[in-house]
Amino acid sequence: MATHGNRHTPVRRAVVAAVASGRAELVPDPARPRGWTLLVNGVPQSYVDLADPEHLEFAYVRQIARALRAWGRHAVPARVLHLGGGALTVPRLVARWWPGAAQRVVEHDPDLIALVSREIPPARPVEIVAGDAREAVERAPDQGYDVIVADVFTGAAMPAHLGTVQFARQLARVLAPGGLLVMNVTDVPPMAATRIQVATVAAAFARVGLLGEIPVLRGRRAGNVVVLAGEVPPVPVARGERLLREGELVVFSGGARPRMDANR
Repeated sequence: MATHGNRHTPVRRAVVAAVASGRAELVPDPARPRGWTLLVNGVPQSYVDLADPEHLEFAYVRQIARALRAWGRHAVPARVLHLGGGALTVPRLVARWWPGAAQRVVEHDPDLIALVSREIPPARPVEIVAGDAREAVERAPDQGYDVIVADVFTGAAMPAHLGTVQFARQLARVLAPGGLLVMNVTDVPPMAATRIQVATVAAAFARVGLLGEIPVLRGRRAGNVVVLAGEVPPVPVARGERLLREGELVVFSGGARPRMDANR
């Protein structure tokens, strides 16, 4: 008799919801039984595997993970701040690696928080609040977090008020000594926005690094790069990647001027 498979296996279907920023979709991964991709207005924002938080589909998230792991060889974070939540990919990973860490996620879209919390909730409790990332940082205590992960976008760009020297100084104030700032940046050739962002962060932090794929860093194609600041570790690079620091980063910035608040 022919088999018809496991009749008790639930059929996963995409979940669609209206959110403050438009239309969100949670799409199941047919290749992984508990894998989901979050799309907002048709653009992939996050990927999570509920069974394996260490399975990371996006290259820049793997870079963030390697940076955190490299920093964590010599420290254990007690407090982690995430600016931007998405499907909580990085908070789930942090909970796997450092289950004792207290995590706070600031996400600007309350409807997206509700969707993710309802459909694919994290295995471990994570504090999630709706609000503006800059306002949350300005209210945070001095040296309040060991790790800050900034991954905030409106469409395909970082909000302008999060890309200034004044905000970078607030991040430096909130980061504990020996802590690490990890910031996702997306850009297109010739990477002018990234050069400005590196100069902006360097105006507030003594030590800065830039991790990314070589074609992106060289301005040959669009993509994501990861700005690191604070106690920047020697991050292992994958094939086709570079970690720029010190003199190489000065050359990359090419004299770009830091961005200031519009009213300053």
